[in-house]
Amino acid sequence: MGGQVSAGGLARSLRRGGENADWMSALSPRLWDLPLHHLSIPGSHDTMTYCLDKRSPISPAQPRLLQLLAKAAPCVTMPVVLKWSVTQTLDVTEQLDAGVRYMDLRIAHVLGGAERNLHFVHTVYTTALVEDTLTEISEWLEKHPREVVILACRNFEGMTQDLHEYLVTCIKNIFGDMLCPRGEVPTLRQLWSREQQVLVSYEDESCVGRHCELWPGIPYWWGNKVKTEALIRYLESMKSRGRPGGLFVAGINLTESLAYILAHPSQSLRGLTLPGLPRLCAWVREQRPGPGPRCTCVIAGDFVGAGTFVGDVVGLNRKLLPPP
Repeated sequence: MGGQVSAGGLARSLRRGGENADWMSALSPRLWDLPLHHLSIPGSHDTMTYCLDKRSPISPAQPRLLQLLAKAAPCVTMPVVLKWSVTQTLDVTEQLDAGVRYMDLRIAHVLGGAERNLHFVHTVYTTALVEDTLTEISEWLEKHPREVVILACRNFEGMTQDLHEYLVTCIKNIFGDMLCPRGEVPTLRQLWSREQQVLVSYEDESCVGRHCELWPGIPYWWGNKVKTEALIRYLESMKSRGRPGGLFVAGINLTESLAYILAHPSQSLRGLTLPGLPRLCAWVREQRPGPGPRCTCVIAGDFVGAGTFVGDVVGLNRKLLPPP
């Protein structure tokens, strides 16, 4: 199999997902006073792509060629688009149960769609609405009161100022006192004492300036590489420059171009990702969290239910403990 993750192995991985449902509360008390950005935190890249709508139009942010192909031959183009756009197979609750604590939420308003309906987007739009998904996350957190999530709100395709205000109002209404206002990156002990479980980063500076509940956008190391070894070289290059001061994300997700997709129409992102996952997870296990210049923080990937990814990221926190 050459290191590939088999279908049976993937199924076994999915069944084991609940093992990390409460990993933050299970951390050693010696880690409770470290700020979150010194911990190792698993994340999902393009979190919501498990529910992409096969009837959705192509996002206007996509290359004109792709939009023309979708209009000219939708029966051929759309199945290929979906195979290369889906990055996750676990739904949002399953990802949380698996241990994911950083969620990459690409938010958009569909051109010509209902005025207040916001969806998620990755080439095409999701069936899930943003408000419903945030509610689902809130309900999960109520059942896991010592777990903390980082929600990275990004993209904002087709969003007007009124829609931004509507979205921020939804965030405040749904999470309420669970929200941690921006400031110094808190520790788990501080968050638990305040009963706060949600940090929302928001990649719109004007909104952040108006709402103290929002944190600035979190840097994401995106390699834009189709080959596993090229991605690892990129990540090592970024580490050599020194880590950002607060929360940041190292993305172990491979990325294809439109030219690559057109040259490999019968393949898929899943087929591209899974063979390289053992090597990427081996790189993950070599990392170390903490304050050092080459330390990592959030590590995000595709198909987070496959392989050992989440457990590998969580396991890095043991390196923060003194030797017995």
